[in-house]
Amino acid sequence: MNTRETHPSDLTEVKRPSPSRLGSGRRILRAVALTATVPYLGLKTLWLCGSHLGIPEGSVLREPGPFFNVANAVTLAMDACVILLVLVLTRPWGIRVPGPLLTVPVFVATGLLTPILLGFPGQLLVRAVGFGTDPAVEAARKPFLDPWVFHVVYGGFTVQGLALAALFVPYARERWGRAWRGVTGERLPSSTGVVAAAAAAVGLAVAGELVYWAFGGPAGLGAERAAAYSADTAVVSAAHAICALAAGAGALLLARGGTLRARWPLGLAWIGGAAALNWGAWMTVAAMGPQLDGGEGPPATTLLIYAGQMITGLLTGTVLIRFLATRRPG
Repeated sequence: MNTRETHPSDLTEVKRPSPSRLGSGRRILRAVALTATVPYLGLKTLWLCGSHLGIPEGSVLREPGPFFNVANAVTLAMDACVILLVLVLTRPWGIRVPGPLLTVPVFVATGLLTPILLGFPGQLLVRAVGFGTDPAVEAARKPFLDPWVFHVVYGGFTVQGLALAALFVPYARERWGRAWRGVTGERLPSSTGVVAAAAAAVGLAVAGELVYWAFGGPAGLGAERAAAYSADTAVVSAAHAICALAAGAGALLLARGGTLRARWPLGLAWIGGAAALNWGAWMTVAAMGPQLDGGEGPPATTLLIYAGQMITGLLTGTVLIRFLATRRPG
C-alpha cells in the first residue's frame, strides 16, 4: 500500500480554469513562442529549396547531399512541431489531448532546448568578457555558416525554450498539479533506489569527463576536436555536465523520499534526464552521418560519453515514472 502523505484534494481532478481563458501574459508568450520559430523555419525552407542564404563560399553545405537534405527536412519538421505544441498549451482543446501524446514531445523539447538555454547565453557571456574564440583561429577554420546564422538560430531557440517553459508550467499545474504537491514522502522501493544510484553514478562519470573537456583536457576528443578547443566549446561541455549531474541528483532525491518539496527533485529529474537522453541520442545519430567539416568522426571515448548520457537519461526517466506512479489518485 502506498503510504505517501496526500491531501484529499490530491485524489481527484480539481476543476481549474480552461486554457481558453488566457491572461494577457500568456497571450503574449504564445505570440513570442510562435514568432521565435520563424527564423529557423525560414532558413531551413530556403536551404531545402536550394538557397545559399547564410552559407559562405567553400562551405560543405553548398553541396549538402542527401544526408543533409534529410537532416534539414527532419529538423524543419521538429521545429514546426513547436507551433502545434504552443497551440496545445494555449487552446481549449489542448487540455483534452491524451497525456502521452503531450508529455513525449514536451520531454524531447525540454531535452533539446535546455542545453541551448544554458550554453548560448554562456557563450555570449564569455565573449563579452573577452574569452571568445581567437579571431586568427576562427579565420583559419573551414567556412561553414555565416556568423549571423548562429546568433539568429540559437537566439530563436533560446526564446522558444523560455516561452514554452512559461506556457507549460501553468498548463501542467492545471492538469497534473497533484504530482508535485507536498513533499517527496516515502522512500521508493529498493529496486528503484538501485536504478537511481546507477543514474547518479553514470551521470557523475559523464559529467566528470565533460568537465575535463571544459577545462581543455584533450583525452578522448580526438586530435581535430582537441585542437578546436575554445571558450565556446568549454561552455557547451559545461552545460551538458550540469544536465547530467542534475539528472542523477533528481533521481536520487526522488528515490530516497523525505520532506523535500517534490517540485525540486521532479524538476531536476525531468530537465536533467531529458537533456541527457535527448542530446546523447541526437549526437549519436549525428555521429553516424558524414561529418559537416569533412574531418574525422568522433572517437570511441566520445561515443561512450553520448551513450552514458543516454543511459543516465533512461535510468532517471525510469525513476521519474516510478515516482509519478505513486502520486496517482486511488
